[in-house]
Amino acid sequence: MNKTFKTLAEPNRFQIVELLRNGPLSVGEVADRIGLRQPQTSKHLRALMDAGLVEADPIANRRIYKLRLEPFQELDIWLESYRHIWKERLDSLDDYLQDLQRKDNHHHDEDKE
Repeated sequence: MNKTFKTLAEPNRFQIVELLRNGPLSVGEVADRIGLRQPQTSKHLRALMDAGLVEADPIANRRIYKLRLEPFQELDIWLESYRHIWKERLDSLDDYLQDLQRKDNHHHDEDKE
């Protein structure tokens, strides 16, 4: 997973992954959409392939790149271990805010009397 984070930390690679979320693209299509030259784009795609984040399907004389599901599933499983912490904290914040609102409403009711 460290290799995944290290690879995605590079902004162009992260942007390529974001593009490929919408579906497979050729090197040229990726290059056009992110504003890089084709050799630079190929280098980034190679790094993404080495990290196991994308795969290429050769179609005629083109290579079509698409995301691999497995590394992102691994990330999701890892993140899941933290979601309960945030859920508990958000639930506590919600309880606190509701308590404040009740106190504020009670205070306003007393002022009316």
